[in-house]
Amino acid sequence: MSGPQCCENPPTLSSSYGTGHVEELGGLKSYVSGSPESKIAVLLVSDIYGYDAPNLRKLADKVAASGFYVVVPDFLYGDPYAPENAERPLPVWIKDHGLDKGFEDAKRVIEALKSKGVSSIGAAAKVVVELAKYGNVQAVVLLHPSFVTLDDIRAVKVPISVLGAEIDRSSPPELLKQFEEALKGKSEVDGFVKIFPGVSHGWTVRYKDEDEVVVKCAEEAHKDMLDWFLKHLK
Repeated sequence: MSGPQCCENPPTLSSSYGTGHVEELGGLKSYVSGSPESKIAVLLVSDIYGYDAPNLRKLADKVAASGFYVVVPDFLYGDPYAPENAERPLPVWIKDHGLDKGFEDAKRVIEALKSKGVSSIGAAAKVVVELAKYGNVQAVVLLHPSFVTLDDIRAVKVPISVLGAEIDRSSPPELLKQFEEALKGKSEVDGFVKIFPGVSHGWTVRYKDEDEVVVKCAEEAHKDMLDWFLKHLK
């Protein structure tokens, strides 16, 4: 299998998709869905293809339908990874979008949410591990994580759910099982690890509608994520 696994199955981006709308939040354009009156928010962080990905916006709308105010910030500043651009391969693109920058941007979005009266925030994706280490949010979910280390997991201070793929070079099952053991040793933190069989990295947001098996697994993971937030965000 050639090329980085995180680049497989690129979505067709569409800024017009979804029942929500785009507004500026914390200085970033953000897709928002759900009632702005909700005191409980969920921050969804996109993968390398950005916040215009239709399946990501569909997931945001699904989470919003359960009463959350959902925010999908454009942490990539209108510059999602373009696999067809041979002059800018992934390693070069990644250097322009460091995790440190995403962490600082996420903190600004969180402060903007708090200024709107939001009292409890959950988050999903890699950047949220940093937020979880410093207690910036109340609960986190990792969907097929990348660049997450065992030391990251050991430093987490809030409830964390890790939903991984069986076929994943970024976070193989062996590493996820180490995450699980580390979380078992943290009695003060509610931790959960689940490995979905037969699916690959990125399956929860880059599935093809016609692939019924993967769609079913994605829907199961979405429910697990939603249940985690319903359990821990009050």
